[in-house]
Amino acid sequence: MRPGEQTRLLREVPATAIPAGSPLILPKDTEVTLTQSLGGSHTVAGSFGLARIEEKDQDALGLAPVQVADVAKDSNEPADEKKVWDKLKEVFDPEIPVNVVDLGLIYSLELKPLPAGGSRAEVKMTLTAPGCGMGPTIQADARSKILSVAGVKEAEVELVWEPAWTQSMISEEGKMKLGWV
Repeated sequence: MRPGEQTRLLREVPATAIPAGSPLILPKDTEVTLTQSLGGSHTVAGSFGLARIEEKDQDALGLAPVQVADVAKDSNEPADEKKVWDKLKEVFDPEIPVNVVDLGLIYSLELKPLPAGGSRAEVKMTLTAPGCGMGPTIQADARSKILSVAGVKEAEVELVWEPAWTQSMISEEGKMKLGWV
């Protein structure tokens, strides 16, 4: 299924309203148009407005079900920082086709060793607007992706508002995806 394609939901599916961030249930046979599929989630539009459907529920869109891989948590080795950054590049605002790293929303990433082995990841992240209702969803998505990295046993993603985010924080790659360069 590609952006712009329409389909009817094959089953009732939980979703998140955009931009409010509130949970909703989309009934079976609801007509939806796919607007984007990035980072494992799908943004759809319909008579209800915009909503985000998680990867684990993509079968409702007629897409192949996803097999959730076992997370390699048994490693007591320190996490690889590059792998954490790569995972953060799989996190997207459901309204913007640029990942949170290239949007400039990740202010810091620190990996700290844990006494029993492995690492704790501490991330400071902002949003494009303080009132963004999708903030908790994006924050939880970032935490989940970080925890999927081998060696990461704990993760904290803190939302911060200083310094305020501006468009100048978008990377060159992000600007290219937005068609700004």
